[in-house]
Amino acid sequence: MQTEYFDAQNVKCNGCVATIEKNLATIPGVNTVQVTLTRNPGYNITVTGENLLRTVIASRLAELGYPVSKVD
Repeated sequence: MQTEYFDAQNVKCNGCVATIEKNLATIPGVNTVQVTLTRNPGYNITVTGENLLRTVIASRLAELGYPVSKVD
């Protein structure tokens, strides 16, 4: 199991949380998505799964209007 953490901008309400969780869950390999409205510490999105590609997840977040500050 792989876990990736993201610090996404513009995550401000429960609607944002639902949109992100629903959309990221459709990416192949993603098992769970957890979004919080606070940064814990420095990130607010946790994605777990197999063979996750940070660039794919970051790109999807940007498409949804939640760009990430850094993608390694």
